[in-house]
Amino acid sequence: MENTIKKISQLSLIEDSLSDFIVLLEKVEYPKGHILIKAGRVERSVYFIEKGIARAYLDKDDKEITFWFGSESDILLSYNSFFVSQPGYESIELLEDSVLYKISNDILQNLYNNNLQLANWGRKLVESELIKTEERFISRQFKTAAERYKDFINSQPAILQRVQLRHIASYLGISQVTLSRIRADIR
Repeated sequence: MENTIKKISQLSLIEDSLSDFIVLLEKVEYPKGHILIKAGRVERSVYFIEKGIARAYLDKDDKEITFWFGSESDILLSYNSFFVSQPGYESIELLEDSVLYKISNDILQNLYNNNLQLANWGRKLVESELIKTEERFISRQFKTAAERYKDFINSQPAILQRVQLRHIASYLGISQVTLSRIRADIR
């Protein structure tokens, strides 16, 4: 868990701050297929993935649209719930049996208010997530499906081996048939 926390920010956390944070985390395990976060609800916790993989998706016109994947060392949260205490628009499903660490939003906010090191770590976490979101948006707007797939296999090769192709196609904004054609052309 310590490596996950340190990966999020290049800031060096003082060992006391790191210990203050880690001691408040609760280890939880859930099976493949578990819906960790459900759209339309205010989620009161943040999760860190120790083992497993997850996807965030929206239900649109009876179709699930995957827009994010997370794996070991990634964070799982509902942005709306975390930042503005509003119901989230996304659902997060675990795609493998998973081991997570959980902390409540209230406890995390209290840590941020009382520990400058952890507040800066939280700021770096948000900056990192914002950059990833912007990169995904730009990719979807300006790259071809084949380019998006190549970027995906270069940036997330482990996920490619662990996730169903239908979820990858949805993430890329294409059909499974189109994904199959792209994969055949690349081979």
